[in-house]
Amino acid sequence: MSKEETKDLIKFLAPFNDNIKELALWLRDFIWDLYPTANELIYDNYNAVAVGWSPSDRVGHIFCSIAIYGNKDVHFGFYWGAKINDPEKKLLGKGSQYRYIKVTTQKEFPKTYIKKLMKEAYVYSLAKIKIEAEAKKSKPQNIKGATIVKSISEKKKRPGIIPLKKK
Repeated sequence: MSKEETKDLIKFLAPFNDNIKELALWLRDFIWDLYPTANELIYDNYNAVAVGWSPSDRVGHIFCSIAIYGNKDVHFGFYWGAKINDPEKKLLGKGSQYRYIKVTTQKEFPKTYIKKLMKEAYVYSLAKIKIEAEAKKSKPQNIKGATIVKSISEKKKRPGIIPLKKK
């Protein structure tokens, strides 16, 4: 299982403070425990470390994610959040796709509510995969429960983060 594959992610999280690292890893475990056959797609990007979970290996199929931009909070988001029901209006974002909440502590994280949203987002991602396969835009793949580093940006700009000095 990929839940134990943390070496790369720990390295990417190194510039962040201990509270943010702990929160990001706790959220990661929360997702893995609910969706152990999903694939973890890791992006060590220019301005954030982002980790998405997908039934496939494609970014367009991500159903939920965490993103770390600085040392204040972690974003817990839904790649297709605009397409899922948010009856309590907890999700932030006004764009045509992505929605998220800011998480600053484990205690404040609305687990029960987020689980409901995750379930709907996962079903949406599976439907998207099926539609694409039927239209022959993509072939179904058999990757399950893998951790995949999708990108590593050489240059980093992270608000509130002092870059690590090269040894």
